[in-house]
Amino acid sequence: MIPFKKANILIPRNVDMTKWSVVACDQYTSEPEYWQDVEKIVGDSPSTLRITLPEIYLEEPDVADRIKKINATMQEYLDNDLFTEYKDTMIYLERCQSDGRIREGLIGILDLEDYNYEVGSETLIRATEKTVIERIPPRLKVRENALLELPHIMILIDDDKKEIIENLKNTVSDEDKVYDFDLMENGGHIKGYKLKDTVIDEVTKKLENLAQQDVFEAKYDVHDKGVLLFAMGDGNHSLATAKANYENLKKTMSEEEYLKNPARYALVELVNLHSEALEFEAIHRVIFDTDVENLINELYKYYDINEDGNGEYFELVTKDMDKKLYISNPKSNIAVGSIQIFLDEYLKNNRGKIDYIHGDDVTREMGRKDGNVAILFKPMLKNELFKTVILDGALPRKTFSMGHSNDKRYYLEARKIK
Repeated sequence: MIPFKKANILIPRNVDMTKWSVVACDQYTSEPEYWQDVEKIVGDSPSTLRITLPEIYLEEPDVADRIKKINATMQEYLDNDLFTEYKDTMIYLERCQSDGRIREGLIGILDLEDYNYEVGSETLIRATEKTVIERIPPRLKVRENALLELPHIMILIDDDKKEIIENLKNTVSDEDKVYDFDLMENGGHIKGYKLKDTVIDEVTKKLENLAQQDVFEAKYDVHDKGVLLFAMGDGNHSLATAKANYENLKKTMSEEEYLKNPARYALVELVNLHSEALEFEAIHRVIFDTDVENLINELYKYYDINEDGNGEYFELVTKDMDKKLYISNPKSNIAVGSIQIFLDEYLKNNRGKIDYIHGDDVTREMGRKDGNVAILFKPMLKNELFKTVILDGALPRKTFSMGHSNDKRYYLEARKIK
């Protein structure tokens, strides 16, 4: 059985959908002005802003009160009959990005029984980057009492023939449309269509073919490896949190009970790795409020750094420096991994707070401020992703990002998990 299934999907009705839909909570974590703008746009309107927790507030002293408010608002929206529930279905969506390109996706639920974020996992659903276990508990506090889940999770399939998702545009019409609106803050436009059962059955058959052991082994030229069908694109820690929540529930229930529990599943968007609209971008590092000179000195002690093109490439930006550098004795097979190893060690005993930033220009701008250091990387080639994960396991955390921040998944659809 393929662990991607039909879902009971909630879409709000009689609301301003542009105000309803906000970008994923893990975006703009060092740009409070973005979230202030969103607050002004939303005002008093029903919005996913009120039932999700932007991670910029995750370490605020009032976070517990924010979570209580989120849970209360979920109850309020359900009590007020805010949603139309589309039962036992999948939604095909077309996202027109800010650059005009169309990214196609498919909304359904993943079975968390077939997912494991541990290093060395060979489950059908796998993390592509190292999961930081310490990041799960604060996110778990948001989910454990929530009545609803809203996905910003994007899962990748490796369908180089473009036969599964891209073909769905030919199976829908205006009669199937469930939403069609502009997204706020330069997010582009989005349309969604409810799929017919016959179309969903065809999708399932094609996914089953991708999951055949012989097809998998021939595709990646590997043997004695578990089939990787679904690889994390965005929302790694959100899916890990859903898994942790489900595992906690299992301790309180019989097998019969937990296998029927809605928390066994997570609502996600499936996207083809080979979508022309999907670009892998590097995720850069900015270390704030640090001793700039000391950090650079320690980096040069930790690695053999050169400017001659020998080794793994990165760019270092400070108030007084902008250099293209190379590590000739790396500790990881990619530069972002080597730098992360150093930063993890350095920040244990030295002043500084790290953040993970999307976009070259904004990263450089932050790096040029007093007390900051920015480190930039080249993007990973997306065609390398599946085979790298199959052979080497999860990549270092925050290795790549799929597109610009304003092209990330916006919260829109919901699902009951209690």
